[in-house]
Amino acid sequence: MFLRCQRRKKDGKTHEYWSIVESRRVGDGRVVQRQVLYLGEINSSQREAWRKSIEVLDEGRRRQVALFPAGTMPCDDVDAIGVHLSGLQLLRPRQWGACWLALQLWEQLDLDAFWGPRLRASREGTPWLDVLKVLTAYRLIDPGSEWRLHRQWFDTSAMADLLEGEFALAEKNTLYRCLDKLAEHKDALFKFLVQRWGELFGAKFEVLLYDLTSTYFETDQERGADDLRQYGYSRDKRGDCRQVVIALIVTPEGFPLSYEVMAGNTADSSTLKDFLQRIEQRYGHADRIWVMDRGIPTEDSLATMRAMGASYLVGTPKGRLTKLEQALLAQPWEQVREGVNVKRLGVEEEVYILAQSDSRIDKERGMRRKRLRRYIARLKALQGQVITRDQLLMKLGAAKHEAGRAAHLVKVTLPAQAMTTATLEFALDRAKLRQVRRREGRYLLRTNLRTGQPSELWRFYIQLTEVEQAFKELKHDLAVRPIYHQTEERIEAHIFVAFLAYCLQVTLKARLRRVAGGTTPREVIETFKSMQMVDVQLPTTDGRALTLTRYTQPEPQHRMLLDRLRLQLPAQPPPRITTAQIKARAAAPAM
Repeated sequence: MFLRCQRRKKDGKTHEYWSIVESRRVGDGRVVQRQVLYLGEINSSQREAWRKSIEVLDEGRRRQVALFPAGTMPCDDVDAIGVHLSGLQLLRPRQWGACWLALQLWEQLDLDAFWGPRLRASREGTPWLDVLKVLTAYRLIDPGSEWRLHRQWFDTSAMADLLEGEFALAEKNTLYRCLDKLAEHKDALFKFLVQRWGELFGAKFEVLLYDLTSTYFETDQERGADDLRQYGYSRDKRGDCRQVVIALIVTPEGFPLSYEVMAGNTADSSTLKDFLQRIEQRYGHADRIWVMDRGIPTEDSLATMRAMGASYLVGTPKGRLTKLEQALLAQPWEQVREGVNVKRLGVEEEVYILAQSDSRIDKERGMRRKRLRRYIARLKALQGQVITRDQLLMKLGAAKHEAGRAAHLVKVTLPAQAMTTATLEFALDRAKLRQVRRREGRYLLRTNLRTGQPSELWRFYIQLTEVEQAFKELKHDLAVRPIYHQTEERIEAHIFVAFLAYCLQVTLKARLRRVAGGTTPREVIETFKSMQMVDVQLPTTDGRALTLTRYTQPEPQHRMLLDRLRLQLPAQPPPRITTAQIKARAAAPAM
């Protein structure tokens, strides 16, 4: 095996993407190459660490192991069982590797210590803790509805083997009843995880990233005014569906501190004040820095934060540049990194940071030119059409909607209302175009941290991408939507299980960040999915069956990840003999 590099130019910059490749010889003598593991963009130290792992792994593969060590032949006083080799059967193939990995992450977070006293077995013997493990592993590995878990997934997974349970863990009503027991422990779980991540990874919660998203319901059932599911601004472009709003706080490393589920018509600007008070009550007063995008804070909420001694760094609408543009022109640029420069301007109690990104200039300028060209081409097409004024207005409105903000750069002159047929005139607004060009690729930040360097404050702000990544993983990797539940309690519980699965995923991400940079948690989970478990069954000469339950041996990509993550596979389960009558398929002599 070896490291392969693929180079790609993007936005004027060369990117290097690395992967581990294995050479294999095929029947006609050719040597073909198979990608074992994709690493992505990694730095030089991570690249050297992967090379060492490959050397160790290749060395381990060349070692010879005896199949039957000397001196292990059975003696006369050992009971022997005859089996018919010709009757060997492979039964119940099921997914094992990812399920085992999920339970390993559960143990690393020591969640048994938290949930054990809170989810005790019922008087009827229902192991609620194991049911929660099944729900969480399912959401992490192959998310879907609880009905699908009950009907299909549980039987095709090795969760029963790993938990030493049975199908009762996935009984439909049992799954739903377990959901009803979870949401009341949400606040206590937050505190427990904050402590646990601090012990495992030294996580600090001094800088907090705050953002909101929404998830929708595809149903037309009428809802009351007090229902969580309401129409509102949809981040998923599904304004036709009712939704709920999810507010999330994470650290720059992606460790979640808290989340809340709110009504779908909740305005972003109305959520901050309550969240500030809730965090202060839950974790006490501390010198925290809140990082938020524009649209969340209001002038009142920022004044409240200043009064309570909280620090903030927030995005600011570009319209404020009009007031500060002349003062900012006099300030010098400071280079943060290649292609990114910042300016600092102090105003009364606050500091403004103007950032300029070359790559963002190219992106925004390219999008604006593309939309503007399409809009002008559409206007020229409308000039050549003989239509009524009402028809023209309808087509013009559709063209403006498609062009977005680029439509404001063109002055359109409409014909008089009395005309039965209408044509239009248009001209480019060059003054507006010059102003837009000056502001492309620039954004304004606002903070009450007067001592911070502008480069450091900019780095704090771009970490907002971590909370956006958290929402992406919740929506796509963990499939928090669609939500099939009808009651608010079940909706809360569904999101709570998705959050718990995200905690396992972010723990895996933190471990990968240290030892396997460039590899994502989803890639690791998909890799371990290929490790299966089967039942090897042999009929015995006395009419019974010898069953060997075995997981498949790890492939090179599995061994490499196990080595990097310092995980040890468990021993194979012991064989068992059942009294079921198994008829031998052939009359071959017994061994």
